Amino acid sequence: MNKIAQLQKDCERIGCVCLADEPMAAHTSFKIGGPADLLLKPKDVETAARVVARARELSVPLLFIGKGSDLLICDEGVRGAVLSFDEESARPSMCDETVIDCPAGASLTTLCRFALEQGLTGLEFAYGIPGSVGGAVYMNAGAYGGEICDVVGAVRFLDGQGKLCVLEGCALELSYRHSYFTDHPDCLITSASFHLKRGDREAIRARMDDLMERRRTKQPLEYPSAGSTFKRPKGAYASALIDGCGLKGRRVGGAMVSEKHAGFVINYDHASCADVLALIGEIQTQVREQTGFSLECEVKYIG
Repeated sequence: MNKIAQLQKDCERIGCVCLADEPMAAHTSFKIGGPADLLLKPKDVETAARVVARARELSVPLLFIGKGSDLLICDEGVRGAVLSFDEESARPSMCDETVIDCPAGASLTTLCRFALEQGLTGLEFAYGIPGSVGGAVYMNAGAYGGEICDVVGAVRFLDGQGKLCVLEGCALELSYRHSYFTDHPDCLITSASFHLKRGDREAIRARMDDLMERRRTKQPLEYPSAGSTFKRPKGAYASALIDGCGLKGRRVGGAMVSEKHAGFVINYDHASCADVLALIGEIQTQVREQTGFSLECEVKYIG
């Protein structure tokens, strides 16, 4: 029995959902990606810890993902195992008067709606960001003047050996699209607390609705994508640079620079990973040659 088959057998024995040769296109917002040897969906943190420990014992590579909203996975897929928490059982809860504790597998939308129900303000900026709580902490997600670092407290995670650990404050090393976890990909975020403030529910709701309407109006939400393709360069905006270079609507295979928002590379017509990478490379070259700015990808490539 090979290592993957052994890991699948052992994980199924402890109640972990296992999907062999699972197409990763079904688990990323780009709708791109070949099969993973094994996709693991642990039901809780305890099961995840056992899965991580067993994978390490068998020397099976592990990739941790959330909702796959900031990923571009290669056409050949992922060798080894991919682990993702089940969103269905991930529910936020109150752990203090203005502090929410939230499992990593919950969507940001779920967290934001829960905060609204509790009359808590501070997370409105995150409403509509198509990712999980774990993924948002991992990359210090942000939009419309807010970032996760503004509200996150303690973050619990499993280290590379499956041991439960906690970090908070400066130890999280949060900066623009960066955290302790981007430098330690063998760590699996399991939950995080968020420190908010009391607010007026109607004002919170109005702000959330306004930001969602802005997204619908300005972003190509009708097409699969990984959100903003590039990080914001110092002193400029990636979308303005790309637009200024005349690249709106530029296509490579099934990948295209959105005509609605130049900062988005979209899966316009059954794009492959190779299509997207080629288009990203062309954008970077054109922007560098025409403006002198170097664009760094915000999308994480797995290949």
